[in-house]
Amino acid sequence: MTWRIATRRSTLAQTQARQVGDALQSVSGRDVELVALSSTGDDHPERAVEAFDAKGIFVDSIRRAVLDGDCHLAVHSYKDLPTAPAEGLVVPVVPRRVDPRDALVTRAGWRLVDLPRDRTVTIGTSSARRRAQVSRARRDVLVQPLRGNVETRVRHVAEGTLDGVVVAFAGLLRLGPSLADLLDEVTPVPLEHGEMLHSPAQGALALECRTDDLETQTALRLLDHRESRLTVRAERGLLANLEGGCTAPIGAHAAIVHDGPTPQVELLGLLSDGTGTNMARTSQRGAVTELPELAAAVASSLRSATGITAPEESDR
Repeated sequence: MTWRIATRRSTLAQTQARQVGDALQSVSGRDVELVALSSTGDDHPERAVEAFDAKGIFVDSIRRAVLDGDCHLAVHSYKDLPTAPAEGLVVPVVPRRVDPRDALVTRAGWRLVDLPRDRTVTIGTSSARRRAQVSRARRDVLVQPLRGNVETRVRHVAEGTLDGVVVAFAGLLRLGPSLADLLDEVTPVPLEHGEMLHSPAQGALALECRTDDLETQTALRLLDHRESRLTVRAERGLLANLEGGCTAPIGAHAAIVHDGPTPQVELLGLLSDGTGTNMARTSQRGAVTELPELAAAVASSLRSATGITAPEESDR
């Protein structure tokens, strides 16, 4: 049998799927075939995400291929998955996560605090979360909407049409050599959590298969990374508690802490309005066996601090 893996058509998506496929082939001894598909979001790159009626617009057709039995599993960027479970599908494992931080890509290698103040600086992003945090840090910066794959966004900086863009550092790491020419023209600087809190589950991959496909689930368990699975669960738990979709202005970072008698999870969360005017951060620790309670507690604290009950979604 050949493993058939559903993936989006972008270079990054196929690179991620190929990395999973190589690992799966190594542990199972079976060949792998990638099945590249277009999602609703990919088919309409000119439209802002808020113009669509449903969540999951970047994973809909990929999930359908698995549900219909055309593919054994799908490889998603976990941050793209809606928090509500999909009937008939399960994410049994999470491979080792890549650096979840965002990165500011400029020609000069600036951090947010270093951006020039003697002229109008333009930063491209259509993420409500990133826009709010950039605006909070630098009210003088002009944030411009920008969609497209990683290569397209970075090229805007290399060609000088934008001073900078904010992208997931994991995407730059995974693409590696395919971005070599562009990265000769620009300098990505990873943003620490105090500067820019990343999207819940950013840097992690979701391996999704049918709930009744026990053979695939058994093989995938050989690729599981427990710490990544736990931290992603905590971050997505916060997102679910705040009733936000994958495009809401919510940030989260979870880490396993080993400074006591038993390991704990520290969960840092951020909630904001779309402008960054009303924004709060908070963090709490909890046992690894009580992640739902931890996520609920952090969400409650953020709601109390901001008065925001259900964040509005916006373009990516």
